[in-house]
Amino acid sequence: MGRSSHSNTLTGWREWVALPDLRIDWIKAKIDTGARTSSLHAYDLQEFEREGEQWVRFTVRPWQDSQADAVVAELPVHDRRAVRSSSGHAQERIVVQLMIRLVDREVLAEVTLSNRDEMGFRMLIGREALRRGFVVDPARSFLGGRAPREMRRRNRGKE
Repeated sequence: MGRSSHSNTLTGWREWVALPDLRIDWIKAKIDTGARTSSLHAYDLQEFEREGEQWVRFTVRPWQDSQADAVVAELPVHDRRAVRSSSGHAQERIVVQLMIRLVDREVLAEVTLSNRDEMGFRMLIGREALRRGFVVDPARSFLGGRAPREMRRRNRGKE
C-alpha cells in the first residue's frame, strides 16, 4: 500500500472530536490503536426497517455523568460485528458509518454502538479511522484544541 499524497496529521492519545452527522460539536474521545473499529457510547438502541433497509435509532449523551444535550439519531445499519471487549467476551454490535472530525480532518469511519457507561470516554477512535493519515503521539493530548470551558464543565457534570 503506497503512502497517501497528503501529510499525516498528528493526534494525541485523547482528543475532542466532532460528529457532524449527529450535530455533535464536542465529544471527548480516546485514541485507541489497540481497537480496530471506533466505538461510540449509545443508549436505547432500537432497530427498525425503513424502505426495506435495516436502521437503528439511538441516543448519544456527549457528556460524562450527564444527560444534558442528548442527541437522538437514526442511521442505516452498516454491519454487525462480534467485538471482543478488553475483558475478553465477544458481543455482537451494530456498526454505523459516521463522519468524524479529528484535529481538523474529517474521515468517514465504521463505528460500533455500545453502552460504555462504565468507561471513561464516550468514544474510542480505532485503527480503521486512524489509518487515513493520522499519527498518534501518546505523550500529548488535545492537539485539535480543547472544547470551550462551558463544554468542558458540562462534560464533568457541572452544568
